[in-house]
Amino acid sequence: MMGRSDQGMKMSRRFFLNASAAVGLVAAHPFKAHASAGQIHLRLIETTDLHVAIDPYDYYGDRPDDTQGLARTATLIADIRAQAGNAILLDNGDLLQGNPLGDYIALQKGVESDAHPMFRAMNLLGYDCATLGNHEFNYGLDFLQASLKGANFPFVNANVVKGNALGADPLDDDTLIAPYLIVEKTLLDGAGTEHLLKIGYIGFVPPQIVQWDEAHLAGKVVTRDIVEAAQAYVPKMKSEGADLIIALAHTGIDGAEYTPGMENAALHVAGVDGIDVVLTGHHHRVLPGPDYADIEGVDAKAGTLMGKPAVMAGFWGSHMGLIDLMLEKRAQGWTITRHTSEARPIYDRIDRKAVPIVDSTAAVVDAIAADHAATLAYVREAVGETSAPLYSYFALVADDPSVQIVSQAQSWYAAQMLKETAFADLPILSAAAPFKCGGRGGPDYYTNVDTGPVAIKNVADLYLYPNTFRAVKVTGATVREWLERSAGAFNQITPGAQDAPLLNPDFPSYNFDVIDGVTYQIDLSQSAKYDNDGQIISDGARIVDLMYQGKPINPDQEFIVASNNYRAGGGGHFPGIDSSKIVFEGPDTNRDIIVRFIQDQGTINPSADGNWRFRPLPDTSVTFASGPAGRDFIGDVAGVQISDAGDAEDGFALYRISL
Repeated sequence: MMGRSDQGMKMSRRFFLNASAAVGLVAAHPFKAHASAGQIHLRLIETTDLHVAIDPYDYYGDRPDDTQGLARTATLIADIRAQAGNAILLDNGDLLQGNPLGDYIALQKGVESDAHPMFRAMNLLGYDCATLGNHEFNYGLDFLQASLKGANFPFVNANVVKGNALGADPLDDDTLIAPYLIVEKTLLDGAGTEHLLKIGYIGFVPPQIVQWDEAHLAGKVVTRDIVEAAQAYVPKMKSEGADLIIALAHTGIDGAEYTPGMENAALHVAGVDGIDVVLTGHHHRVLPGPDYADIEGVDAKAGTLMGKPAVMAGFWGSHMGLIDLMLEKRAQGWTITRHTSEARPIYDRIDRKAVPIVDSTAAVVDAIAADHAATLAYVREAVGETSAPLYSYFALVADDPSVQIVSQAQSWYAAQMLKETAFADLPILSAAAPFKCGGRGGPDYYTNVDTGPVAIKNVADLYLYPNTFRAVKVTGATVREWLERSAGAFNQITPGAQDAPLLNPDFPSYNFDVIDGVTYQIDLSQSAKYDNDGQIISDGARIVDLMYQGKPINPDQEFIVASNNYRAGGGGHFPGIDSSKIVFEGPDTNRDIIVRFIQDQGTINPSADGNWRFRPLPDTSVTFASGPAGRDFIGDVAGVQISDAGDAEDGFALYRISL
């Protein structure tokens, strides 16, 4: 557990005095205006899923980006602090990984002699507490522990446990960091009287980190179920006198019935007796707002989970989460009598373009200026050339060059690594998914690399995550089910339909695996066989004409599939895929493999080979949204005829495919 240094506190006070003066006159919240003696207005401010987005800058596109950046969120934070007599600033995890700045620090510079730029920026803002996100573990425990030393605020997490086995009682766990923290904080009531309240913080992370980052964590830590950990520790916090317990829950909101070990458990955390407030994240969505409408137990308009105040503040600093509480002293202690929740954005979208609502806070920009410049030099370094453009505008609807090059590199690497092993004679397939496909990232969130030089930033753009290589041994039957799971990306299409929506909006692009080395078609007239949790929901069979070397695939034939630690460890709930199928664990990240492949080839040819397409449906057309810059590539795309269908919402373009 790390205390906040006096130097950090002085920096924070100076920063907020200056920032508040810059904001100017601000209106008081109604709770503050109406609070009387014995009533306290407390503002809880959340950031979440920042992913090293400090400057409003897109390192992949090498251009400014008004939709992101803690430097912008900091201005909103200063505004709220200026309005509030009582405020607490909290972060909900996923801080250290997510863009080339994070990679540069972790893989090139290190943090031994200098605070991580993420914490250098956050220290200026005076955070009270934070929790770990799943991406904190991507670079290993040594890097995580070294980085945390630079934070002038404490971290909590209750469900990551040292060792290789869990005991019977969570209270006996030796957690990686402090499971919870109770801090005495002086707060002013409406009459100006000081009250000393005990504020409790407890943190959680998806238990799946031990699969997703198995190479870093195996034998070192294990994880408990989130709800189980909460049920164990929260009564202890109450017994130690906590007046208010805030859950820093780096876990999404899932309306499904509770099951032990579930990844997205925020709704069920809110149901734990004694937890008063839930700060949530991980999903990269927004609450309050329409993202979670119609889920039982969620009031998406008011921002509550199980009736308790909650918030989710987007990602990359796109929003600042804000919960206002009215606390009242009663016989049984301090009670929340009223509350409101808000996710306040840093930008608006006007005429299909992102328009900033606030300016960057100069002190935050200045704090990381040297590392920002070093990252730009790092990502601009060329590693080879491409003979064709690399783009991902149509990666979800046609065989795609940005996915093709990843598959080529993985197959190349697997052949080298396995040539002296017992698996050398097995055929090698390669599974890869597109990462940048618009969605919540907006209409510019696509890969687009011109013919010519390829730089490190382009490779990072192709492969966003620092996954490490894995090879699994599977049968032809598993290959078929792997593809059936991927085919859940599409809506079912009635033959003869015109301009039917093609894409399932709830399906993440990183789970749309294309498997190279086989050929196949996807029959959209069939229902999806699997839901997003990998559970069978129908007898649908969308994968047809699945061939290997021009012949129907043998269900019993064995294959090596090149992939990554996330998928091979069970990430995405793909049927038949888990760590028991792994036959080779590569020491290299998939991104490094792509760089080495490009260097080895000198000039790459990423042209898609059209190994998959949709099964023809007569007199049927579908539409999908993608980036407007994709219009430069319409026509015959790997055997799929794509045409312009006008404009879509939020700055996207609409495209049509005649099936």
